[in-house]
Amino acid sequence: MENIRNIAIIAHVDHGKTTLVDKMLELSGTFRENEEIGSMDSNDIEHERGITILAKPTAINYKGYRINILDTPGHADFGGEVERIMNMVDGVLLVVDAYEGTMPQTRFVLKKALAAHVTPIVVVNKIDKESARPKEVIDEVMDLFIDLGADIDQLDFPIVYTSAINGTSSLSPELSTQEPTMDYILDSIIQNIPAPKVSEGTLQFQPALLDYNDFVGRIGIGVVKRGNIKVGQMASCVRLDGSIKQFRIQKMFGYLGLKRIEINEAHAGDIIAIAGLPDINVGETVCEIGHEEALEKLRIDEPTLQMTFGVNTSPFAGREGKLLTVRKIEERLMKECERDVSLRVVPYDQESFIVSGRGELHLSILIENMRREGFELQVSKPTVIIKEIDGIKCEPFEDLQMDIPSDYVGGVIENLGMREAILENMVNHENQVRLTYVIPSRGLIGFTTEFMTLTKGYGIMNHAFKEYRKIAGTMVGERKLGVLVSMENGKATAYALGQLEERGTMFIEPGDEVYEGMIVGEHNHDNDIAINVVKGKNLTNTRASGSDHTVVLKRPRVMSLETCLDYINKDELVEVTPLSFRLRKKILNADDRKKASRNSD
Repeated sequence: MENIRNIAIIAHVDHGKTTLVDKMLELSGTFRENEEIGSMDSNDIEHERGITILAKPTAINYKGYRINILDTPGHADFGGEVERIMNMVDGVLLVVDAYEGTMPQTRFVLKKALAAHVTPIVVVNKIDKESARPKEVIDEVMDLFIDLGADIDQLDFPIVYTSAINGTSSLSPELSTQEPTMDYILDSIIQNIPAPKVSEGTLQFQPALLDYNDFVGRIGIGVVKRGNIKVGQMASCVRLDGSIKQFRIQKMFGYLGLKRIEINEAHAGDIIAIAGLPDINVGETVCEIGHEEALEKLRIDEPTLQMTFGVNTSPFAGREGKLLTVRKIEERLMKECERDVSLRVVPYDQESFIVSGRGELHLSILIENMRREGFELQVSKPTVIIKEIDGIKCEPFEDLQMDIPSDYVGGVIENLGMREAILENMVNHENQVRLTYVIPSRGLIGFTTEFMTLTKGYGIMNHAFKEYRKIAGTMVGERKLGVLVSMENGKATAYALGQLEERGTMFIEPGDEVYEGMIVGEHNHDNDIAINVVKGKNLTNTRASGSDHTVVLKRPRVMSLETCLDYINKDELVEVTPLSFRLRKKILNADDRKKASRNSD
């Protein structure tokens, strides 16, 4: 046990955690010479977006030590996993970008680490950037530690400077001192991170993460806090409600490199995964029979955002997907709940479900995964979850940090004023301005698109959940501009689109199929209008005096899934299929929409 080190790697999104772990695996000799080297981010969406979605354990053998490493998500929506992982480790590598410095998520993850009293090592990454400012960044990190109430021991943190992409590291901030090795980090882990804190006695194992397998059900991932555990032995699980369930350990897994390997036995301090209890849950305690002593329960972050997932009811239903029925959608959502403890699913009506999660990214990644698996569904605009605390209605608030060119600051401040955001700090750095706000989560819905427009795409925005507070005043929650809605079914024509272009911005191009009630563009004004985009030119036997001009159309606006969810109003839906995202009105017929609007007024 003295030769085991359990650490987590934490950072703001895109500061280089996963690249660093990949290089540590590669340069530590964990892989065989002829072995193909992969990446910790094995999921397709993780590759495409360059983010870590799922926390993953791995292990390195180095100088006779077993270093267990947990790569954690950097995005605020997955912050609950970071908190639970702190109960599995004795130290953290805090990775900070040598230019960007401390960001909202750096604060969030470090706060969790300091609260758990784990030993920190600071890694200043991307030291090879031309704009790197390592000395100032270390000052920012020190200020953040002090601000978060770190004790004297935690403030005496070791620092390693790296370029993960190049596989180099050193103990000096000077770029010229970098060497092609990760040994400086690995040696620092061995020297500074203590061996696992375990006590004498019978078995105690607590899952902090879940995985799922169709053959064995849920798999609990955690650290053996006390005693030994073997495959085939009978054990007791102390449930969250205090009841006890006995079960047999069917399979047990350890980790090395990028592989999950079957093992027969594990000891105190080992990070393992166990299977055998199909409904094992995060925070429960696995003990020896007759020695049932529960560990302290782990806190699971509650959802803050919800939306409806329903059966696709558009005229194009069934054209592009294979999994369409409410039963298939329910099965898939329940399966996701087996793996994701922050997700909640409840039936809404006969054909839809209310799905609650930690944020827009959390829910949009679930939708994206379902789409790729062949599902068709329609989803509503996300809404925040209101809670009653001490008899007062409260809503979630978030820390928001933005880096904006100084020319665009006025427009952003004005827009945030209408969203009940409170300005906390404003710092000028050359021609960039860093704004720090506290904002209700509902104020952020739909803001991303507006922010990119206001800053001409040059702004950088980050936010993280802060707390629940009393509900803020009324705010602009809906899109300001109206939409262009198709009034016919058929294929869009260049002739019709050319005639309608001056009305607004189109989302479709000639040849695209449309149906009545489908949103085909954004209106220049604040009202919705029904338009005919399938109209063709009337043909006559008379030749025109002038030759016809070729219709040159502007490029349509391309909308990603997150943009679509941000964009829609509460009377609209996003139709999601394996091949398309379409925006539509909930009520497709124009006359029916007018009647419904009059009745609601």
